[in-house]
Amino acid sequence: MAREKGHKKQDGYATTSSLGGKSYTEIATIMNDRGHKMNHSTAYNLFHRSMKKIATNVCELYDIEPSEENLRKISCNPDFQEGISTIIKGF
Repeated sequence: MAREKGHKKQDGYATTSSLGGKSYTEIATIMNDRGHKMNHSTAYNLFHRSMKKIATNVCELYDIEPSEENLRKISCNPDFQEGISTIIKGF
């Protein structure tokens, strides 16, 4: 679904490349080179699905209702994504 013109998320946007990783297009290219059919949209969807799984555990840890809306807000938040990136990198 397309966003209306001028739409800006409340907390801004985070991307894998802004966190020191690869862009969704670069990830898709690497996966294709390795024999896995993928495009940038699939890379994006897999990344956000993974963030939702982590957000589900965070919600349970802090007694927050893991509703679809809460999971979407948490998993799409750039600060949350940056925090997960920091943990994965080992501080």
